[in-house]
Amino acid sequence: MIYYIFEYLKKKYNLPGIGLLHYISLRAGIALILSLCVALFYGKMVIDWIQKKQLGEKVRDLGLVGQKEKEGTPTMGGIIIVAATLIPTLLLARLGNIYVIMLVVTMLWMGFVGFTDDYIKVFKKNKEGLKARLKILGQVGLGIFIGSVMYFNEKITIKEKIKTSTRFEIAHGKAPHRFFYTEKHTIKTTLPFVKDNEFDYAWLLSWADEDWDQYVWIVFIPIVVLIITSVSNGANLTDGIDGLAAGTSSVIVATLALLAWISGNVIFASYLNIMYIPNVGEMVIFSAALVGALIGFLWYNTYPAQVFMGDTGSLTVGGVIAVLAITTRKELSLPVLCGIFLIENLSVIIQVLYFKYTKLKHGVGRRIFLMAPLHHHFQKLGYHESMIVSRFLIIQIMLAVVVIISLKIR
Repeated sequence: MIYYIFEYLKKKYNLPGIGLLHYISLRAGIALILSLCVALFYGKMVIDWIQKKQLGEKVRDLGLVGQKEKEGTPTMGGIIIVAATLIPTLLLARLGNIYVIMLVVTMLWMGFVGFTDDYIKVFKKNKEGLKARLKILGQVGLGIFIGSVMYFNEKITIKEKIKTSTRFEIAHGKAPHRFFYTEKHTIKTTLPFVKDNEFDYAWLLSWADEDWDQYVWIVFIPIVVLIITSVSNGANLTDGIDGLAAGTSSVIVATLALLAWISGNVIFASYLNIMYIPNVGEMVIFSAALVGALIGFLWYNTYPAQVFMGDTGSLTVGGVIAVLAITTRKELSLPVLCGIFLIENLSVIIQVLYFKYTKLKHGVGRRIFLMAPLHHHFQKLGYHESMIVSRFLIIQIMLAVVVIISLKIR
């Protein structure tokens, strides 16, 4: 809203300096600081209110050191993250931007799913929370919405660089060096670590029959659903010890914000030979606000945690990360960038499958890990949770650096 007010004042009075808010970098910086302040001050109020209402976490005894001490710690702290992100976004972003709309819808959608789960756990005293199939249904519904918008909305475009040659250059056999950009609606994405880095999902069908590429949405939308479901559940599984999910997520979102800023800038996109995506830079304001919200929440979530984010936070943050990657056409980099989420997911899947296999074969289920997800395995080995979080965070920073330098490795 403030953006539009300043835009109106600029057109009406043309005051000096009034056009500064047109710069994405300035608005992103303000959004980060504002969200951080909201999370720090509003967060304390939320924690005090939750404690007053005695809406604390009910902890199951899993035999982990220090686990029972967490009993009664306020949960549903994801509300802090949601509020601290949306307030700066609504104030500073261009709300008509299709990418901002998708991110706001994602945050509200997954926030509602997560809040419902936490509400059932806390208020209804049902530890199981929202039924798993309903939770997955919410994630699938969001995936269908995002996939449909990406595929069918004509505002979702990229600009492709086209080489041209003058008659003189053609006559003298010189290589063309003139370029112009043409805007095109497409679902192309970016392949990491390769020079010819554009990949068109239409290839998945057109290699068999060229006429089939018009039906590529049948493949594309399920892929989007899979990405959103996987990353959202990965973030949810990672939220098992103090500060782990918030810390790793802040690094991931900051990296995606940088990639969005580069992809939305024609100069940097051309220099780095990556896809130029018009209007995607506006997502940097939302991303900066989310980074500030996560850091502000981390203030209260580090060991020993004063509040847990609950599914309201973890499912929402995971969903937003997935949508940020999809809209910036960097979703194929997620296995590296979200490596922590990936190994947490895989540890659970491997543990369950191996247990069922050995039970079927030997009559007694066996385990690969002492406990899943993976961070609990290290707790069982005797590592303090602060050490686990610190080392996972170091790994996450290294993964983020790998993704960033992949832009030049090509």
